[in-house]
Amino acid sequence: MSVYCNGHRASADELAGALVNYGHFTSLQVRGGAVQGLDLHLRRLRQGTDELFGSTLDGTQVQAWMQAALQAEGVADASLRVTVFSRAFDFRQPLQPVPVDVLVAVAPPASAPSSPRRLCSVHYQRELPHLKHVGTFALFQHRRQALQAGFDDALFVDAHGLVSEGTTWNVAFARNGEVVWPQAPALRGTHERLLQAVWGGAPTLEAVSLEQLGGFDAAIGLNASGVWPIASIDDHRFPESDALAQEALATMGGQGWQPLA
Repeated sequence: MSVYCNGHRASADELAGALVNYGHFTSLQVRGGAVQGLDLHLRRLRQGTDELFGSTLDGTQVQAWMQAALQAEGVADASLRVTVFSRAFDFRQPLQPVPVDVLVAVAPPASAPSSPRRLCSVHYQRELPHLKHVGTFALFQHRRQALQAGFDDALFVDAHGLVSEGTTWNVAFARNGEVVWPQAPALRGTHERLLQAVWGGAPTLEAVSLEQLGGFDAAIGLNASGVWPIASIDDHRFPESDALAQEALATMGGQGWQPLA
């Protein structure tokens, strides 16, 4: 992985500024120098910067820095993580507006899981779930514990027993051909928004509890890396998940890619 800060290769001092662990990010896949849902990623970064730092983020500049990082690495296909933080942020004066710094990390392309996932439900609610912030410890620990228990990943359920999201991904269900998007507080992903906009008219948004899972015959997980079928959640099995995942992939395949350049 290579890391760039504000358009140039990051120095140790610049990286040290990110250790405050206060910031937000977005992760995206680049193919042929283009991104699906690029405008959604940039909107996420602008909104997070305003909320966490009281500053305005220049999306055009960030897009140029992403392109510059790819050119410096000599690649057109990659995984990018764009992190917004501030070396000027002082936790003793958190209301003071500060200029922000942007890290662009370039890594090899990533893809969605290749086989259906078996999930265990976990009662957990991320802090400020609408923000893709850098507080990821609990996400990775819950995934680790799920693997230790013999599952592939964890699905979060809030204090009211409602399904919210996966550790680093969104979830959708289907019953009798109708796609249902659970609506407990969660980070609304770019792939989720893209699919909702083009898949079968107005999306069906519902509160979904664990007790209701038996009424669904299919489930999928999705994030910027793609879409994958969910085989089971706890004791609930979803026999039609492969077909739902293929339908979602075909729908996403018809969506355009926005060039970074």
